[in-house]
Amino acid sequence: MACTSTFGKYTHAIVRAIPSSFGGGPEATVDGQKEGPDGIDLAKAHRQYGVYTGILRQKLGLQLIEIPADEAFPESVFVEDIVVVQGDTALVTRPWAPNRRKETAALKKILEELKLRVVEMTDENATLDGSDVLFTGREFFVGISKRTNHRGAEIVADTFKDFAVSTVPVSGALHLKSFCSMGGPDTIVIGSGEDSRKAMKTMGQLTDYHYDTLTVQNDAAANCLFVRVGQKNHLVHCTAEEYPDSIQVFQKLSDHTLLQAAFTEVAKKGGALTTCSLLINKKLDL
Repeated sequence: MACTSTFGKYTHAIVRAIPSSFGGGPEATVDGQKEGPDGIDLAKAHRQYGVYTGILRQKLGLQLIEIPADEAFPESVFVEDIVVVQGDTALVTRPWAPNRRKETAALKKILEELKLRVVEMTDENATLDGSDVLFTGREFFVGISKRTNHRGAEIVADTFKDFAVSTVPVSGALHLKSFCSMGGPDTIVIGSGEDSRKAMKTMGQLTDYHYDTLTVQNDAAANCLFVRVGQKNHLVHCTAEEYPDSIQVFQKLSDHTLLQAAFTEVAKKGGALTTCSLLINKKLDL
C-alpha cells in the first residue's frame, strides 16, 4: 500500500540531547577545545546539534520533542536506531550494541504518549538498527549489516504488513543509510562508492517500482533528510565545507528548498543527519 501522497509529511520530531559521554571517555583539551578520545569536539557537537534542531523546528515547522541527555547512554543522540515509524505504528528495535538497548525506555514512553501503536522487538535472535531501514513511501529496504540481521528484517516485515520488505547486503559502511537516503517521494540519493553502487543495483533488482537516483561523490553526503512542508519539498543535506565535491549535485533538485546542516562531530561516531531525529506524522493523513 503505497503512501507517496503523504510521504515526507511530518508533524513531530523526537530528538535526544548529546551527553558529555558522547566523547567516549575522559575529555582532553586540544587547542583550547574539549575533545573526547575519538577526537570529538563536544562544544562543536552541541553547536551543530543546536543548528540541526533549529532547522527542524523553525525551517520545517515541526513540533520538537527533546529527551534530555543521559550520560549513561553515550550514543543515545542516534534516536533513529531505536525506533522505526511508519504511519501510526512504531517498531521499537533491538539494537546490535547491548549497551544501547535500554535507550528504548524513554522513546517508548513518548511514542505511547503520542498514541502510536508500539510494537517491541523482543526476539533475542534479532538485531536491528533503524539506520539500516530505508522507507521509500512505497516499500522498505532493510540493510543486512554488522548491526542488523535477517531476523530483524523479518520482524520489520511482520510489523509493517502493508508494505513489501526487501533485504540489501551492506558492506564497507556501518548502515544502509550511511550511503543512501530519500531525496523525494521517488528519488534515492546514493553515494558513488563501489559498495553504494552494489547496494543500489540490488535495490533496483528487488523493486517493482522505478526510482530516480541522485548520485553524489561522497557516500556520507548521500544521507539527507527529506520533509514536505505544505506542498513544498525541503531537503536538509551536508554543507559545502564538509563535502565540496558533492554539494553542487543537490542544485539539480530545483523544486526543493535546500537547507545545509553540518554534522562533522556526530559523523565521527558513525552518525548522520537522519540518525539524530525520529520524524512522525501525527495527523496520519493515510
